[in-house]
Amino acid sequence: MRDTPVSDDSNPVQTVRLDLWLWAARFFKTRSLAKHAIETGKIEVDGQRAKPSRAVRVGDALRVARAEEMFEIEVRGLSDTRGSASVAQALYAESEASRAAREHARALRAAERTGYRAPETKPDKRARRLIRALGDIDAT
Repeated sequence: MRDTPVSDDSNPVQTVRLDLWLWAARFFKTRSLAKHAIETGKIEVDGQRAKPSRAVRVGDALRVARAEEMFEIEVRGLSDTRGSASVAQALYAESEASRAAREHARALRAAERTGYRAPETKPDKRARRLIRALGDIDAT
């Protein structure tokens, strides 16, 4: 049994549950992950925390925090079924400021990683002694 109205050709869907829409728009892999993100405050609708059962309408402004990324989007379409990626991207429009901020944060994370190079082998006995000695210097 569905909580939302069923869409047919003559009467399109007017509202969809928030957790269902986030799943259909492919922000989360499962509906339960979307529900958990909403419950932990990672999703805001029009600047307010929401519940998973909140009705989403066309024109609503959403703020979605997923992993290290922050999306600021506007709902452009409603769907209660998960489709292809191209169909999912038609359900929302991301602001240019949000896209630029995400790209900037991604570039910063990539720059932080470029200086680090994982060792190819485990340290030998001499290297372990040097590591221990440096640790002792920092402790004093």
